[in-house]
Amino acid sequence: MAEVQKNTESGETAQKFIEFVMMQAQNAALFLGQIPHPQGGQPEVNLDLAKLFIDQLVMIRQKTRGNLSNDELSILNNAITNLQMTFVEVSQKAGGESKPLESPTEDEAPVEADKPAAAVTPEQPATGEESKKKFTKSYGA
Repeated sequence: MAEVQKNTESGETAQKFIEFVMMQAQNAALFLGQIPHPQGGQPEVNLDLAKLFIDQLVMIRQKTRGNLSNDELSILNNAITNLQMTFVEVSQKAGGESKPLESPTEDEAPVEADKPAAAVTPEQPATGEESKKKFTKSYGA
C-alpha cells in the first residue's frame, strides 16, 4: 500500500512540474507577443523578459538532468525549442538582434564560461555595459 501512495505523490509532483514549466512558457509567450496582455488586451513584446523566462527553463533542464521522466523531459524540451524559435522570429521582426552571429562576444562566450567567477578584481570593476555584453545570449546561433 505504501507504493500506491508513493506513485500518487510522484504523479502529483510530475503534474506540478509540468504546470510549472507551462506557466514559465506562458510567461515567455506573453512577452513574445504571442498572448494578449491580460490588462490591455494588446500583445506586448519585451524580448528581455521573454529571454529571462526562456533562460530559466533552460536552467531548470540543466539542473534536473537525469531526474525527469520521459514525459517531463519531452514537455520541457518542446517548450524550450518552440520558445527559442519564436524568440528568433520576433527579434528578427523587431530588428533588435538581426546580427547575432557576427557578435564577437558570442565567439568568446565559451572561453568566458571556463574562467573562474572572480575574474574581475576589485581594482578593475566591470562597467555595466561590459558585464551586459558578457552575459547576453542569442537563440539565433
